Amino acid sequence: MRKKLAKKIWQWRAVLIAISNTTVIVTLIRLMGLLQFLEFTALDQFFLLRPRETVDSRIVIVKIDELDINKQGQWPISDAVLARLLEKIKAQKPRAIGLDIYRNLPVNPGHKDLINVFTSTPNLIGIQKVLKNDDDDFPINPPSILKNKQQVGGNDLPRDDDGKVRRGLLYLYLDNDDFLESLALKLALLYLKPEGITEETAKTNPNYLQLGKGVFPRFEANDGSYIRTTEGSYQLLLNYRGNIETFPNISLTEVLENRIPPDLMRGKVVLIGSTAGSLKDLFYTPYTNEYFTTPKKMPGVVIHANLISQILSTALDNRPLIKSWSEPGEYLWIFVWSTIGATVSWQLRHSNRLLAISIILTSGVLISGCFLLFIFGWWIPVVPALLALVGSAIIITQYVASSAANMQKTFGRYLTDEVVNNLLESPAGLKLGGERRKVTILVSDLRGFSSISEEFTPEEVVRILNLYLEAMNDIIYEYKGTINDFMGDGILVMFGAPISREDDSQRAIACAIAMQLAMKQVNQKNQEMNLPILEMGIGINTGEVIAGNIGSQKRAEYTVIGGHVNLAARIESYTVGGQIFISEHSYKDANIDLRIDSELKVEAKGIKYPVNLYEVGGIGGEYQLFLPTEEDSMVSLSEELFIEYMVVQGKHVDEELFSGALVGLSEHGAQLHSQHPLERLSNIKLKLLTDTALCDEDPDMYAKVVRKSTIDPNYFLIRFTTLPQKAISRLNRIREINLQQNC
Repeated sequence: MRKKLAKKIWQWRAVLIAISNTTVIVTLIRLMGLLQFLEFTALDQFFLLRPRETVDSRIVIVKIDELDINKQGQWPISDAVLARLLEKIKAQKPRAIGLDIYRNLPVNPGHKDLINVFTSTPNLIGIQKVLKNDDDDFPINPPSILKNKQQVGGNDLPRDDDGKVRRGLLYLYLDNDDFLESLALKLALLYLKPEGITEETAKTNPNYLQLGKGVFPRFEANDGSYIRTTEGSYQLLLNYRGNIETFPNISLTEVLENRIPPDLMRGKVVLIGSTAGSLKDLFYTPYTNEYFTTPKKMPGVVIHANLISQILSTALDNRPLIKSWSEPGEYLWIFVWSTIGATVSWQLRHSNRLLAISIILTSGVLISGCFLLFIFGWWIPVVPALLALVGSAIIITQYVASSAANMQKTFGRYLTDEVVNNLLESPAGLKLGGERRKVTILVSDLRGFSSISEEFTPEEVVRILNLYLEAMNDIIYEYKGTINDFMGDGILVMFGAPISREDDSQRAIACAIAMQLAMKQVNQKNQEMNLPILEMGIGINTGEVIAGNIGSQKRAEYTVIGGHVNLAARIESYTVGGQIFISEHSYKDANIDLRIDSELKVEAKGIKYPVNLYEVGGIGGEYQLFLPTEEDSMVSLSEELFIEYMVVQGKHVDEELFSGALVGLSEHGAQLHSQHPLERLSNIKLKLLTDTALCDEDPDMYAKVVRKSTIDPNYFLIRFTTLPQKAISRLNRIREINLQQNC
């Protein structure tokens, strides 16, 4: 069980890393306050998109607009006009009257009349500005008569860093450890008193307020999307009902001229305040940036009306307050969406298009869910969750891209970028199974590498192989071949899988010639590092095979299987160093100008029918690649090199010794004269007899008969397959001496 769990954790390590990193990063960004502006913007949009609420007829706004000011001809309006306004409002018997106009100084005429109204109106609440704002807005005292009668409420409105009002005040804490009820709370309490609802425990505990069944939690510094916000006095989040249209509203002039219904204000809360732009009692709110309309500020009197409506609706109608989760709950929320983003991205990592669609849909679900919760009174941080969702998806995508890049870098040593991209972009290409398709198989192998491995240390053998394979890999890559396997010193290359092209056979043959030509540079580097000379044989065959992911769910590889793969390996076994054999299938399929140096028919092991092979020495067309011929480099010897040889049958050497002589030497082969008949492709083991003193010390050499003379059947062209370094040096010295003599 523990092993399975450990394996599962390892398989999903990228998801776990993405979840933890994203959660920590988003949380830190949020704690730094960098997301607060975006979260405020999201909250504002929720207010704008929320279904319009019904008009709250319990509150009537008497607005003083520009027309009223023009008609009165002055501001502030005189105490006489204000006294007459209050008398007319009192006549309609409202439950509470809120005067949201500063009246700390007399404005004659009519000051005595206003004092009389203040004295005779117990449900009239004036205002006092308590807090000093950053814009040099100093505290303002209330009318002394109202203060003495405790008919004063604070009208301060706390503003956020972006200047918008999203919070309201219930109590304002004063310097003398006393507190003052806000204008909105004072008026709401007057309205609720006839309903039998009064403050509970507020006088003894100003940090707690309950009205009826409604409990008003005090705002804290990190509520909702706020980060370390000033939480002074008793604040709460404003659950706006709407703009001024959400409340019955009439103008000052309409009241003074008796152009209102006689019972419009009966039993209600009446708020008197300025809405004129010139008076600058305007504030930014979530409703400032409404769609398709000119941005408008909200008058302070309307904000107070919204707060009064919020208090009354909570106490009487169970309208929800705006609530938020605790900080641990919000961190868990970020973690959940990090998990969702990482999991979805991991599951759909093979399809970028489907992943993008899923992330968009999931983001829509997140935003819609947060909006739905907001309608029911929950302010859930949408921006951090959205950032966590997208951030974890980005981390997973980058991880997959990085893994793909590493995979591409790794497999790029064996496959072309085109093939790797094809496999990475097609998840179906990674499933087990295969399909029948025509493929050209190239098999190469180094001659005599076993003896080289015995002569050199393992480290040197690895250096030899890496140097050789790196050069071959570059050429195979150039000709768009797919390296299926490195078989020790052998290479199996596919042309036509996993990507099929019309010129697969042509490119395979051209690639083989280029590989043989590149052996010269490989051997030059080997000689510079005192490493042995290498020779390679190549066999090519074309035919239908099964190509695909072969193996089990635990281990599989993309490969090709079938008789034509086996035949390619058999063809390669007939070659000697520097030689290329292709089958008749590849010859016909290539359909290009080839230089054929020889032809032969063989009965390959495991193949039911004879196979025609062609020794390719060059390719024309667009490739124009040609190998040098052995005849061109053959040097006739002035003195024959006598040898003894035995014929090799498979893996066994016949014990019968035959005599012969080398009458010519080329760079890689020799011309053998022998009375014993030898078949083409026969393998022989030979030893030089020229210097009897050194005969016993000379190492064995191996060669293959590649051609019989058409003039004298006792002459054969042989190609050395295994030459120890001592033998190479000796033969090269003999060839150079004879070459100089011939010149």
